[in-house]
Amino acid sequence: MASLIVGLDAGGTKLGVRAESLDGSRVVDVALPAEEWSASPAGDAARWLHERVLRVLPEGSTVAALGVGAQGLDDVGHAAELREALGALGYRAAVANDAELLVPAAGLTEGIGVIAGTGSIAVGADAEGRTLFAGGWGWVLGDEGGAPAIVREATIAALRADDEGLPDDGLLSALRDAFGVPSTPALARAVNDDPTPENWGPRAVAVFAAADAGSALAVEVVERAGRSLADLVGRLIARGAVGTDVVVAGSVFVHQPRLLRAFSAALGTAHPGLSVVPLTDAPVAGAVALARRLLT
Repeated sequence: MASLIVGLDAGGTKLGVRAESLDGSRVVDVALPAEEWSASPAGDAARWLHERVLRVLPEGSTVAALGVGAQGLDDVGHAAELREALGALGYRAAVANDAELLVPAAGLTEGIGVIAGTGSIAVGADAEGRTLFAGGWGWVLGDEGGAPAIVREATIAALRADDEGLPDDGLLSALRDAFGVPSTPALARAVNDDPTPENWGPRAVAVFAAADAGSALAVEVVERAGRSLADLVGRLIARGAVGTDVVVAGSVFVHQPRLLRAFSAALGTAHPGLSVVPLTDAPVAGAVALARRLLT
């Protein structure tokens, strides 16, 4: 019977599952749909994860240690509840917010992780190992640098410029095309009538395309998003976060180099001693690393 180290990365749209043998050989590396994932209540979340672990692991294998990084675990108490619930199902588990996977996934023992995807969040730890969070409030309240928030800010900028009688510099028409509407009032309705990440987020590519085509408004939206993400790092440092590496991941960072450049420039200005490290492996690698630490 094979004994495996298992890592899980539960995000807003997918669940990454990676399993390795004790000697490091990879046995499973898959992504499952996770639209229905919720970190609360902890008992239901534990059973949801357990069912999917059973679904993908080879028959007859056992889990020596489980590492979990999950969206929605935004304080240590909540993570402890999920760890206890997984323990009741027989797992020896390490549980953390999904952003906490970035630093170990990059092979580092300390540093700050920043995610810009459907939402945005920064996570670090102080010298005593206490987890520190910045951002992660949800796209309605903030999450600047996340795809829905970029669309929100771009729409506000384009509508305000139109109200002021300024000519379209390419952002307004890009947003109208992205939402499939014929007019500026129709754009406002399309955004307001369905204020969800599913409606807003996919349109972020239009903002970056407009910036690449020369829209000054779009460029400022992206640069402001980069500065806001760098501000998250600054808040953590002010609270005692340690490490000189800032590991970045998330769909917007990965697919939109303009945002990564804006973030890196803002961070370099505010904190020149820090290094930006784009994550090259999947974040689930960090969950495996957390699980392995339980066996050392």
